[in-house]
Amino acid sequence: MIQSTSVESNSARIVVLISGSGSNLQALIDAVDMGAINGEIAAVISNKPGVYGLDRAKKAEIPAVVIDHRDYDGRAAFEAELSKTINSFSPDLIVLAGFMRILNSEFVQPYEGKMLNIHPSLLPKYKGLHTHRRALENGDKEHGVSVHFVTAELDGGPVIAQRKVKVENSDTEQSLQEKVRQQEHQLYPEVVAWFCSKRLEYKNGQAFFDGEAL
Repeated sequence: MIQSTSVESNSARIVVLISGSGSNLQALIDAVDMGAINGEIAAVISNKPGVYGLDRAKKAEIPAVVIDHRDYDGRAAFEAELSKTINSFSPDLIVLAGFMRILNSEFVQPYEGKMLNIHPSLLPKYKGLHTHRRALENGDKEHGVSVHFVTAELDGGPVIAQRKVKVENSDTEQSLQEKVRQQEHQLYPEVVAWFCSKRLEYKNGQAFFDGEAL
């Protein structure tokens, strides 16, 4: 794992998958606009209609597509349409930004090595949901966020980078979530920039940064 640094990136086509308000999407949009990521967000795809992340995409004049999982007869049919839509935008990178669907291994496998996810815990701790609550219940002194490559294992792909926050006695689930979210908005664009600049690579199930295994 590595801590964040500022780098330039080469141009790349990025597709972002969301399910909600899209705050991490906004951080990526802003980073692209500022030149921190010299790639292009080619599309934003949501599995839920009417979420604010779609409004963020439209405001930024990014194609916004809804593929409502409830419209499909089972996960396989939904994922087939999702994959078809992703591929239509010819992405170099797929970014899961609050995409709240568990993906089958058959879906993930073709994208292994070019799909990233952000998870609100210091992986391998607290895979899955309710990470802030679990950190508080267990009396953790530090908590944080991880960015990792996506593999078939839920929240189990190789970790690329993490940011830590201190857990105060006064913290609530909501306050801890806000602390972690602030770190998410800094870390995710940086990791995306590393990938787009080809400093970050995936080989044989491992993450490499500047040629060194993480």
